[in-house]
Amino acid sequence: MNFLQYFIWGAWLISLGSYLGGALGFSGVQIGSFYAIMGITSLFMPAVMGIIADRWIPAEKLLGISHLLGGFFIFMASTTTDYNLLYAYIFLGVGFYMPTIALSNSVAYNALEKYGYDTIKDFPPIRVFGTIGFIAAMWTVDLTGFKQSEVQFYVSAIASLILGVYSFTLPHCPVSKSNEKRSFVEALGLKAFTLFKDKKMAIFFIFSMLLGAALQITNGFGDLYINSYANDPAYADTFGVKHSVILISLSQISETLCILLIPFVLKRFGIKKVMLMSMFAWVLRFGLFGTGDPGPGIWMLILSMIVYGLAFDFFNISGALFVNQETDTSIRSSAQGLFMIMTNGFGATIGSLAAGAVVSRVVPDPANSPVGWDRAWFIFAAYSLVVAIAFALIFKYKHDPNAIQDVKH
Repeated sequence: MNFLQYFIWGAWLISLGSYLGGALGFSGVQIGSFYAIMGITSLFMPAVMGIIADRWIPAEKLLGISHLLGGFFIFMASTTTDYNLLYAYIFLGVGFYMPTIALSNSVAYNALEKYGYDTIKDFPPIRVFGTIGFIAAMWTVDLTGFKQSEVQFYVSAIASLILGVYSFTLPHCPVSKSNEKRSFVEALGLKAFTLFKDKKMAIFFIFSMLLGAALQITNGFGDLYINSYANDPAYADTFGVKHSVILISLSQISETLCILLIPFVLKRFGIKKVMLMSMFAWVLRFGLFGTGDPGPGIWMLILSMIVYGLAFDFFNISGALFVNQETDTSIRSSAQGLFMIMTNGFGATIGSLAAGAVVSRVVPDPANSPVGWDRAWFIFAAYSLVVAIAFALIFKYKHDPNAIQDVKH
C-alpha cells in the first residue's frame, strides 16, 4: 500500500515543474499555481474524507474509491496542453489524491493496533516503502525520458488503478456507530477542530502551517532550476542536468534512511526538538540550492538532497505520529485530516503561490537560465530560519521519554 501510495505521486510531482515550464512554456506564477492545487484541495478534501471515514465509509474502501477517481483525472491531464483545462484535470486528480495520504496513515495505524503492534516503533519501517515507491517512480520517468512529457501522467494513472483495486483487500477499519447523543460539531465529525482550544495543539498546528509553506517549493521548482543550466555548454552534458530527477531522488533516498531514525529521535528528544531539527534542515536545503550548481558545485546540491530527509521526515512523519498520539481514537482520521489541512492545505497553498511570485520577480528566465535563482533560494532559506527561531521561542512542550510508548494507551 505504501509503495503504490507514493509511487503515484512521485511519477509527476518532481518533474511536473519542468514539463510545465519547459515543454509548455508556463511562467513561474503559473507553475506555482499548479503546486498550490495541492494546498487548495487539502484545505477541505482531507477533512471531508476523514469525516466520512470516521462516520460512514470504512477508510480502506474510501482509500480505494479516491485512488480510482484521482487516477482517472490524472490520466485526463495527459490529453491537453491548455492551461485552464489542464489545471481543472490536475485539480480534480489532486483533490482525490491528497486525502489518501491521511487515509493511508489511518489504515496503517488501524492495522498495526488491531494486531498489537506499536505504531511509533513499527510504522516508520513500513512507511519506508512509500519513499521507495516515490524513488522508483522518479527513476522511471527520468530513465524513460518522460520527465518533460505528458506520459508521466500515464504512469501515475496506472499505479492509481492498481492501488484503487488493492485497497478493497486491506484490513477493515471500523466506523463509529455509537448512538449516544452528540453535539452538532460531533455529529458532523468536526470534533478534531476543537483541538485548537488546546494552546499547545493550536501553536503546533499554526507552525505546521508555516513550515508546510516550504514543503512544495523544491518539488515545484527544483527540477526546473537544475534544467535551467541545459542551455549553458559548460553544464549541458553533466549528470545533474541530464538526469536531474535522479539527482533529486537522492532526497527521497535520504528520506528512507531518516524515517528509520524517527522512533529513536522522537523518544529521545521529543517533538519540539525534532521539529526544530526539521526547520533548520530546511534552511540548509534552500541555502545549498542557492550556492550549488549541477557542475563543480554539484556536491552542494547532493548535500542539499541529503538534508532533505531530516527536513521532510522529522516534520511530516513525526508530526503525524504526534497528532495520532495526542488525539482520541474516535477522531484520529479527522485529526490527521486537520494536520493535512494545516500543512499541505494552508501552508502549501501560501508557500507555492508565494514561491511562484518570488521566482517570477527575481528570476528573469526560469526555464532557460540560472540567473537569479540563487536569490530565490536564499529568500526561501531566510523564511525557514525565521520560522525556526519563532518556533523555538513560542512552542512550549515538556518531553517525557517514557510517554512515547504504545499510542493505544
